[in-house]
Amino acid sequence: MKRWISAAGALLLAAGLTACTDPGAETTTDESAITWAEPTAELGGVKLTIWAAQNSNTVPKKVVEGFQQATGASVEVVTIPDPYEQGIQTKVATGDKPDLAFWQPTASMLTAINAKTNLQPLTGAPWLSALDPALKDITGILDGTRYAALVTSPAVEGVYYNKEVFAANGITTTPKSFDELVEVARGLKAKGVTPFHEMGADRWATQWWVQVQLADAAKAGLWDRINTGQEKFTDRTVLDAISRYDALIKDGLFNSDIKTAKFEDQGTALLDGKAAMVMQVNSFFGQLQAKADTATLDKKIGFFPIAPSGNVGTFIPDQSNALVAFKTGDAKREAAARQLLAYWMGPGYKDFITDRNTVSLQTGVGNPSGVPQALLDVHAAVGSSAGSMQALAVANPDLYLNLADMIAGTMTPQQVAQATQEQFEQLAKAAGYLK
Repeated sequence: MKRWISAAGALLLAAGLTACTDPGAETTTDESAITWAEPTAELGGVKLTIWAAQNSNTVPKKVVEGFQQATGASVEVVTIPDPYEQGIQTKVATGDKPDLAFWQPTASMLTAINAKTNLQPLTGAPWLSALDPALKDITGILDGTRYAALVTSPAVEGVYYNKEVFAANGITTTPKSFDELVEVARGLKAKGVTPFHEMGADRWATQWWVQVQLADAAKAGLWDRINTGQEKFTDRTVLDAISRYDALIKDGLFNSDIKTAKFEDQGTALLDGKAAMVMQVNSFFGQLQAKADTATLDKKIGFFPIAPSGNVGTFIPDQSNALVAFKTGDAKREAAARQLLAYWMGPGYKDFITDRNTVSLQTGVGNPSGVPQALLDVHAAVGSSAGSMQALAVANPDLYLNLADMIAGTMTPQQVAQATQEQFEQLAKAAGYLK
């Protein structure tokens, strides 16, 4: 499950990060002096700590085992309770830092962690040349400097659908645009099928419906314009997307329990055919994998990206996709942290993706056998995807919370847009991007 930091929390933590920075960290790891040791170089006596969330704490298991055996280093993975991002920011603001941590590698979240002060730049990382060129610079970079290492395929917003429900209702091809998606949904409703399932109670996925409608605008510079104040959430582009989402809900194209349904309910509804489609990201497929084996998923579940103009995805890398290395003031540990990343994406990479049964990001390393087709389709959408608000905006306001309030009937689309714009301005000003 994903957690997205609230605007109020980000403002509070940004202030703390500014006031309580570790002074020793500011004097180490100069970008121009970064060196990369051999991934398996001896590190006996060195102890490293990795912070992870509850849904990412098992991800490094195989890598840690291999790295410890190859180098003699000791690596401890520490689980930070949810809400993960807020927990880390609070700790860092008081000077408590790990050597590495899973972190959402987007511009807004690198800004929120005060990357320039707190994180090691990963300039000249030795694994970059091995990455698929479409992924090399897609995320992890802030103001021209790389701070995060992408280790798994970035999440993509798109439509997961039940193949059997489509077939039973004569749908032989997937929609080729957002308008076609709505047409298919209306046809399903007319046959007594629930077209879409939404999780209004857990709230965080509500924003996907707005963001996929903004994919074309994002590619045309929407978030650059919003970042610089040339355009606002209250202007037609974003407001129309919010209003259309509201209209689709009022037209009865979603589950009748939309206000109370939760994330867990979505997977059950889709697998059981109680709903035809779910607008979600990669973590949703993780839920499906916990409920069914690969053969069942390949038989029942498909995926397609969607945007107004066609099958364009919207990428939104989350904390389970990437790691950052902190400036701790200890040059030996900082170098060892970089070495662990080099091992992870170098000698340890094939074992890592095989252990996780996940898609390879490297052109020279094939995918493990048994990766579900839907997951392959999600990854295939990454390279041509548009950036999400989290990926391209300088701040991440409470759009999802406001949309959940709209679903609950306590906010109008106009109020959602206004509240989101006000929160965005607060965050962007606190980060020094707007005056």
